[in-house]
Amino acid sequence: MLAIAKTVRTSPPRAPYKEIKRHILGSSFELSLVFVGDAYMRRLNTQYRKKNRTTNVLAFPLSKTEGEIFINLSRAYKEAHGLGMSAKKYTAYLFAHACLHLKGYKHGEHMEAQEHAILKKYT
Repeated sequence: MLAIAKTVRTSPPRAPYKEIKRHILGSSFELSLVFVGDAYMRRLNTQYRKKNRTTNVLAFPLSKTEGEIFINLSRAYKEAHGLGMSAKKYTAYLFAHACLHLKGYKHGEHMEAQEHAILKKYT
């Protein structure tokens, strides 16, 4: 199951979140995706990572079969523009990146290869 919510007025891009989630985490994984703004993301990052700054995405495993992902929508739109990517593709990338972390991946070449393969398939 994938539950999607937002705490901001801006509408998130219509990316294939359900398909990406199913591909990486499976159909039985319970996941919530929340689109937030800078202030909310800063609070989360400060509280859980002790970093008093905003970030583009955070992923929180709740159990082996449950997790939460928070995407900073305003930052995602800005970063997508700066990278010359569509907001839809970049938001899908952030979502896939977070799902891979929930799956246990760490930053590195293997994770990047997985991200590229997923983006190629779903965007």
